[in-house]
Amino acid sequence: MKRVLVTGGGGFVGSHIVRQLLERGVECLVLGRNSYPEMEEQGVTCLTGDICDASFVNESFHDVDTVFHVAALAGIWGKWEDYYRINVQGTENVIDACLKNNVQNLVYTSTPSVVFNGQDIVNGDEQLPYADKFLCHYAKSKVMAEKLVLKSDSLNGNFKACAIRPHLVWGPGDPHLIPRLLERGRQGQLKKVGNCTNLVDISYVENVAEAHILAALNLDTEGTAAGKAYFISQGEPVNLWQWIDELFERKKVPPIRSRVPFFLAYAAGGVLEALHHVFAPGKEPRMTRFVAEQLAKSHCFSIARAQKDFGYTVRVSTSDGMDRLCGINDQ
Repeated sequence: MKRVLVTGGGGFVGSHIVRQLLERGVECLVLGRNSYPEMEEQGVTCLTGDICDASFVNESFHDVDTVFHVAALAGIWGKWEDYYRINVQGTENVIDACLKNNVQNLVYTSTPSVVFNGQDIVNGDEQLPYADKFLCHYAKSKVMAEKLVLKSDSLNGNFKACAIRPHLVWGPGDPHLIPRLLERGRQGQLKKVGNCTNLVDISYVENVAEAHILAALNLDTEGTAAGKAYFISQGEPVNLWQWIDELFERKKVPPIRSRVPFFLAYAAGGVLEALHHVFAPGKEPRMTRFVAEQLAKSHCFSIARAQKDFGYTVRVSTSDGMDRLCGINDQ
């Protein structure tokens, strides 16, 4: 890798990929909706535009050998049209631009949600089938996009592509998972769901970024990762509610006192979704059926394929990651 482009390079995962690439002496371009002066000061070229603009994407990929496609519309609420436009059509634009510009390698940031079917998954591997019923637009759009990426690997003999599926990415500077948990905890809005024995994977952001780079290096050399998807995590699942309890204790957030059965949370999510669709479509419900399943079910996966194919290792342990996270001031 010599000249690399990162879509969504100003985001949480993308910025860590960029930083690690710079440390390796790789020339970096970042494609996103904003410019990032702090990155430009480090020699990064920022290309400001919309990933849904095919012409802009195509022009941006000139003389690039590797693309990390991290940009996406995340979340569990919103219009299907927006998720389809950004996550599916945006990915189509990335693939087309790679092929037109003879980009050699594409690493796509996916999600384990592409295989989550509402049931417990423990030590699942990449043989799991894609889900075919969806309770949020994000998961459906990511299935469609990942399929496009993995299929594209066979379209051109000089082009290789793979997908990385990190689960619950967290760490200092996380703008999504940790702040949402802490805010709801401080407001007393979070209740434990289910029997509280569910195991989940979590992924420290620096490990996730390195996994992307290791996958790209594999594509650039032996190519055994081509056409494949990879689960990425800390390698050892945590009890979700014990992990949240520890986080709250270290962040001086009042402990969660209430618990609701899964079926009640799921039913409440369905009612709230229906009400919001009618009366407040632009506002995310406090509970949805998808969130109820995520909070009550086990979802953890094997990282054996990533370890075997490109030598993925967990360099920052969960305990060290928690120390780093809790060593900074709350926002």
